[in-house]
Amino acid sequence: MIRTENISAFVTSVLIHALLLTALGMIRYSLVSEQPELVLETTFDEDELPIQEEFFQELDPNTEIAQTANLMPGGELSTELASLKEPAIEEDKLASADSLAEPDIRVNLSDAALPGDSLLVEDLGAEEVAGETGAVVEGYGPALSRLTQELLRLMRKNKLLVAWLFDESFSMKADQKAISQQFHKVYEELRIQQQRDKSLKKGDDVLLTAILGFGDGLHTLTKQPTSDLREIRAAIDRIGIDETGKENMCRAVVSVIDEYARMAGRQKRRLVIVIVTDESPSDESYLENAITRAKQTRTPVYVLGRESMFGYPYAFFHWTDPKYGLDHHVRINRGPETAFSECLQYNGTWERTRSFPSGFGPYSQMRLARETGGIFFILPGDNLKLLGYEKHPPPKFDALAMKEYQPQLLSRKEYAERRRRSKFRSTIWSVIVTLNP
Repeated sequence: MIRTENISAFVTSVLIHALLLTALGMIRYSLVSEQPELVLETTFDEDELPIQEEFFQELDPNTEIAQTANLMPGGELSTELASLKEPAIEEDKLASADSLAEPDIRVNLSDAALPGDSLLVEDLGAEEVAGETGAVVEGYGPALSRLTQELLRLMRKNKLLVAWLFDESFSMKADQKAISQQFHKVYEELRIQQQRDKSLKKGDDVLLTAILGFGDGLHTLTKQPTSDLREIRAAIDRIGIDETGKENMCRAVVSVIDEYARMAGRQKRRLVIVIVTDESPSDESYLENAITRAKQTRTPVYVLGRESMFGYPYAFFHWTDPKYGLDHHVRINRGPETAFSECLQYNGTWERTRSFPSGFGPYSQMRLARETGGIFFILPGDNLKLLGYEKHPPPKFDALAMKEYQPQLLSRKEYAERRRRSKFRSTIWSVIVTLNP
């Protein structure tokens, strides 16, 4: 039975609290209502308004054989994101600069130390200079043309044996077909430059090509390295599909070097490796071993790859089963762009599924190209199929603006040591590991 004094106490408490809340509400209303209303109006003088100009440029995709060659080394003194085809400063602006109108010239006479003849004739393009980690291209046509320029530079000193390593994933069949159809550009452009440049090595077999496929294992598709275009195209068309889903790229690089380095040495050739893939490798623990072997044999590695995911090792694609019409989320290895993931691996409840491009390639492939003096080409991918971007494409990054955010391509051991010495980075890493689903 409820006592009368308890009921009266409860009613009294409710009334007191109601009065207090009402009083506080009235005070708040009074303060707000007494604030003056300000109307800000901004006007611009017509003379101060900037003149809006529109510029139009008709793009013409390059599908013809190049008649000229740019023989600059692919490597650069710094790990820049991408090379520029146009000067950073327009010529007309440079010519009209005030600083060039009346130049102030001062001559300081001093002894000059000139390099010796042995250094002047040395090619610093592949071993002494770090490779390029982000050459953005619009497709395999521009990538093959740029690769041809690299081969021309190397051919000035040696004949070449180029081993092409193709990813045996089902998703790479269209890429393999595109390369097979455009492979003739490599030999045609080399032939044109051979006829014009006397310094290039002469001979019918100045460039030999070997075609291999990799997945869980390594499969050689050309009996011997050849320069026959028909045989090369037939070998590319015979590339199988690996059902295991593994991409043992690093071990494939080591195996190719072990198999072809001696052959190239006996024929006085230089070995070059070109990797074509759309995923990051499954055997990243062998990365440093592959880099060491490539450096020992002076083998530059060029990678035709895709953009990695930001801070996440996987990309999720939307795929519809053509037989049953069922929708699936397919996960592939494509990242991260750093040695270790530096973002939370969950979306607040479950594992992350939305893919967000990073503007860089996968860490392992960028490091392999950089350390061996090669180039990592960022090819356009099927971004419209990325989970979360079915209706609109993901954002595109400005290559020059992204140079400031280039990841450190250190070895994983050195990367982890630097992270350990930083309390801030160590704390973030512990949070990522703790919340990893």
